[in-house]
Amino acid sequence: MGTTSKALALLEFFTRQRPSIGLSDLARLSGANKATCFRLMSELVEHGIAEQLPTTKEYRIGPAVLRLAALREASVPTREAALPVLQALAVATGETAHMSHLVAGQLVTLAFAYSSSHGMRVMMEDADVLPFHATSSGFATLAWMGEAEVARILAAPLPARTTATPATPEAVRDRLAATRRDGLAQTAATFEADVNSFAVPLFDAQGIVQGAMAVAAPALRMTDVARDQIPRQLIAAAVQVMALWGGQIPPDLAALWRGRTDPTGQKVQE
Repeated sequence: MGTTSKALALLEFFTRQRPSIGLSDLARLSGANKATCFRLMSELVEHGIAEQLPTTKEYRIGPAVLRLAALREASVPTREAALPVLQALAVATGETAHMSHLVAGQLVTLAFAYSSSHGMRVMMEDADVLPFHATSSGFATLAWMGEAEVARILAAPLPARTTATPATPEAVRDRLAATRRDGLAQTAATFEADVNSFAVPLFDAQGIVQGAMAVAAPALRMTDVARDQIPRQLIAAAVQVMALWGGQIPPDLAALWRGRTDPTGQKVQE
């Protein structure tokens, strides 16, 4: 791993719950010594990718990231284009809607929206990276990835988040087969106890899977009506987002989705 990769790898330890990190904690988290961490972080600070707080001397993500994010959105609208659709999906379902994107081999939460319909809801602030083997978003993404990449991901440890987590490659592959058969992934308590979720894949202009869109709800609200309506609304929203992106739905999946309707009776288009 080169110097640049090592420096950028340190940024993976910053999360919504841990927005700033001291040098000692960075060394502990990364397994590198303090001198190495200091040198790498100093390089990131020099280029504005990170910054050091003057009072605590802790590091946090720097302002240069905002410029890079704005450039990315300007050239390839992703998050901003999808956010209104995601917010509408949360309102329509009355549940938490979220979208994830593949970033350097990980499934990263890109955006989420909450519904005001219920006081109790599934929260996303602590879900920056979604495990492929434990979430509906992970299954929806893996199911349309290439076999080599799937094999690489399943060769890594598959820790059980709950007693319902499929924690072996064979169990995950069974889930992927069901996801391809149904055209969407659905889970119950595989990532968090008492949470059910549905997810569908999202594709780019070349028909390559880029992530997933999902709806997550407390299990106690997962009625038969919800199980019928949420997938319809989710698919309609995903189709709308891919139209904004210029994404292409693979023909076999489009065939599975064709004929489904949203609550107003409008046909879902390819």
